[in-house]
Amino acid sequence: MSRPLAFTNARLVDPASGYDGPGSVIVTEGVIADVVQAPTLGGLSADVEVVDAGGALLIPGLIDIRVKTGEPGAEPKETLKSAAQAAAAGGVTTMVVQPDTHPVMDEPAVVDFILRRARDIELVNVYPAGAATKGAQGQRMAEIGLMHEAGCLYVTDADRPIVDSKVFQRVLMYAKAFDTPVAHRPADPWLSAGAAATSGEFAARMGLPSVPAIAEKIMLERDLALAELTGAKLIVDQVTTAAALESLKRAKDRGLAVTATTSINHLSFNEIDIGDYRTFCKLDPPLRSEQDRQAVIDAVASGLIEVVVSAHAPAPAEDKRLPYDEAAPGAVGLQTLLAALLAFHHDGQIPLMDLIRTVTSAPAKLLGLPAGRIAKGAPADLVLCDLNAPVVIDADRLVSKSKNSPFDGRRLQGKVLRTVVDGRTVYKV
Repeated sequence: MSRPLAFTNARLVDPASGYDGPGSVIVTEGVIADVVQAPTLGGLSADVEVVDAGGALLIPGLIDIRVKTGEPGAEPKETLKSAAQAAAAGGVTTMVVQPDTHPVMDEPAVVDFILRRARDIELVNVYPAGAATKGAQGQRMAEIGLMHEAGCLYVTDADRPIVDSKVFQRVLMYAKAFDTPVAHRPADPWLSAGAAATSGEFAARMGLPSVPAIAEKIMLERDLALAELTGAKLIVDQVTTAAALESLKRAKDRGLAVTATTSINHLSFNEIDIGDYRTFCKLDPPLRSEQDRQAVIDAVASGLIEVVVSAHAPAPAEDKRLPYDEAAPGAVGLQTLLAALLAFHHDGQIPLMDLIRTVTSAPAKLLGLPAGRIAKGAPADLVLCDLNAPVVIDADRLVSKSKNSPFDGRRLQGKVLRTVVDGRTVYKV
């Protein structure tokens, strides 16, 4: 165990308790030993490392529930170690990795490999999401029960929608027996096929193959109907359109066990940011209209969307520096998630407490994790951040092996000063 650690003179923001004010935290043996709602502490022994926060923001470590890596099978994109290093630099103390690896994470042996690798790396907490179907092909149900026992937090086929409604119904029913959430991307596969942008005047002017925004609503309506039929826990993976939000609200008003996520990219950018065919802004789902973006921001502010993810999807230069409709979709986001999220606080669009909740206590509650809070006995996963420090994103200097960031060159505010996982300092400026 690392030596005891005490943070003093901090601005403590803990959405789980609703506290925002001066505070001090003592960490011993990997857990939070005490939380004092005062700037100073007395009676500390000489072996305690004292960190004077100087009024900086102290929050629970971020929990990112949608992270892609290249390991196993595509390590040049990203390894678990490089992703963990990027996470630590960005204040992410827990990440859930997606199952679309090579081999696909559709059986306990691959799950066990991920967990063992994470333990060997000893940086941030890493949990796997298992594939919902064999090979993530949407045809035969995977070993959901065995993967749940091995340590999977939820099941998903990642970017591939499960088109066969009978298969998806079986997945929901079987996952419900283990109280395991099912995450699904709502996208009509026929309308979405080959699309590189969202349908509209801009895509037409750019000559890009496109998908209408209604494709998200069409598939979401089916998913919600099956979730209501089975009573299973459904995670709507990355809501990006106003039309889908209407369906989501109706489902929540009926009491369905539905949780929605959105990505920091769809909060921060719209279709115009593609600019002169900027492939770093090619995402899946594609960037939407400004009207849709504002609707998603309002949904986060109101709590209709509970969780924000980085949607970290590394792609090397050779996969991005291609004609726009041929380039690989996706963006790295672990290291930029917190600073990008804080932009909505600085702009006065979403209260700070509500923003921090989307990446701490909300995902922790969704997946049954003990982290995401600053309380006595909780895991000592903490982030110290200078809320107002300017940050200019330089993609070439990001820790990730791939540098495909749409935030390249953007000026943000919010610098991570220290990241603590289980009482260990894993990143420090």
